[in-house]
This record gives sequence, C-alpha cells and structure tokens, in this order.
Amino acid sequence: MTSKTELDPNGDGPLEQLDWAKGGGMLPAIVQHAGNGAVLMLGYMNPEALASTRASGHVTFWSRSKRRLWTKGETSGHFLQLRHIAADCDGDTLLVLAEPMGPVCHQGTATCWGENPPQTAVQPLAFLEALEQTIIQRIATRPAGSYTANLLTQGTRRIAQKVGEEGLELALAAVAQSDREIIGEAADLLYHLLLLLQVKNLSLAQVVGELESRHDALRRNA
Repeated sequence: MTSKTELDPNGDGPLEQLDWAKGGGMLPAIVQHAGNGAVLMLGYMNPEALASTRASGHVTFWSRSKRRLWTKGETSGHFLQLRHIAADCDGDTLLVLAEPMGPVCHQGTATCWGENPPQTAVQPLAFLEALEQTIIQRIATRPAGSYTANLLTQGTRRIAQKVGEEGLELALAAVAQSDREIIGEAADLLYHLLLLLQVKNLSLAQVVGELESRHDALRRNA
C-alpha cells in the first residue's frame, strides 16, 4: 500500500488501494475547507459515493440513515465543490478538500462544529473566505438594496470595469495618499476581484493554488 494516496478528482485514481473491507464497505471521509483549512464535517463513502464525487465534482456520501447515495446540498443547493481527495497511510480514511457553496451544517452554520470552530493561529486571512461566502450568497439571493446585487444586474463587463477602476485608484493612492487611504483602496480592489472571480465560476482558492504552483516551480529551479 502506498503512503498518502493522492486521488485526482478528474482521473480514475488508485481505488484498488483503498481498504474498503476494514470498514465494512465504507470509509470515513473528513471534509476540510480548501481555502482556510477549517474542518467542515465528517461523512462516510462507499466506492459508489467516491466515484460519484469524482465524476460530478460535488462531494457525495453514503447515507447510513437513508440507505442511499446522498450529495451534500442536493436539497439546499449548498454543495461542497470538490478540490482534492487523499487517502491516509493505511488507505482506510479519506481527506476531502472542498469549497462550500453555503452553510455546511443542516442547522445553518458554516461547519458541523458551529459557526466559529476551534482553529489554529495560522489563518489570519480567513476573513477573505468569509467574504467570499457572503458574495456567493448575494449572487444566489440578489437581496434588494445590495451593492453586490446591483453590480450583478449590470453584468460581468461592468464588474470587470470596476476591478480596473479600483486597481487604478490603488495605484494612484500608493503614489500620493496616506497609508490609510491605500489600505481602503486595496480593500475595495479585493472585494471587486472576489466578485469577478465568482461570476466567472472561479475562486480565491484557485488563485492561491496558482501562486503556490509558481512558488514551487521557482524553488525547484533555484
């Protein structure tokens, strides 16, 4: 058995290396937020649930109470968008990295351990993920009076234009304005950038992944 088996969500993957027999045909699947690392929930997968997860891109479990495959979000719309799956060293537990499309818990909280589960001090920028989730909700609900909803009605071109405008304002602030004004303009740019990514069905986690990939390439070539 290989250690830390990686399962490509877009490929076939070494399913034969997983120890389904140990758990009676099911493996525990720990779901972790791909962006901020928070542990979201625990479910169980059988081979069909794992195959469905990888084929659809939405995290799917075997429901022990319903006795059927169950895709998280199938009724609420709060899907878990698959980013990566890995098996542990014994091949009997799965770690699923996913991006939630809304509250994860049936009680409406961000995780099954409440709205603010215990976390380490290595997440100082986790608010960006919370802001991204707010933007996702605004896109879905379009509440009256919302600035985000108003921008959405103007279309992607206008949102892209706002990103350009905010980038220019930040550049000008960096040359001639105070630190406080620079921070304010940077915040405006980040918000509009997050919105643009979402309307293009992209995410901050994917941007971070690209930066990590470039960093790794530079280290390999150093």
